[in-house]
Amino acid sequence: MVKIKDLRAMSVDELEARLVECKKEQLSLRIQQATGQLQNTSAISKVRKEVAQINTLLTERKKNS
Repeated sequence: MVKIKDLRAMSVDELEARLVECKKEQLSLRIQQATGQLQNTSAISKVRKEVAQINTLLTERKKNS
């Protein structure tokens, strides 16, 4: 999980790349949960929170530019 401070320091392109990575990780975690292989269930909510933070930052930057 990346801290919001670090996310704010990233450019729009870096944020979009990180968003793609997070969505892939989220899919992987959902598949693991469905097959019963996921041991750390809190990882899903952490990734979901990071996706929301990135989306919020991208929206803020697009409104300001």
